[in-house]
Amino acid sequence: MKLSTHVQGEFTIAVIGETRMDAAVAPELKHQISQLLNDGATRIVLDLSAVTFMDSSSLGALVSLLKMVGNRGDLIIAGSKGIVADLFKLTRMDRVFRMADSVDAALGAVAA
Repeated sequence: MKLSTHVQGEFTIAVIGETRMDAAVAPELKHQISQLLNDGATRIVLDLSAVTFMDSSSLGALVSLLKMVGNRGDLIIAGSKGIVADLFKLTRMDRVFRMADSVDAALGAVAA
């Protein structure tokens, strides 16, 4: 799974470099983001702007990661669009996760 990260202020920006988030990448996604959490990152913006398809296994991995973060930090989903945004809305996960149109919007919303 392609994942790149960089730190911007107190946030770790994790950019998914895959177009598909499905059962083939969900375990690796969960592993890599949980490793960031174990390494001390508590405020993560997950950039899904390149993702054009996501299934329930990846959504489940994101829910697990949100539980790992708990009250000690933030997990913000940024850049979801099309089918991916529809999946969050259909499952009402857009009410569970903090959602933003872009990484900049996510950082701006937290700063405000």
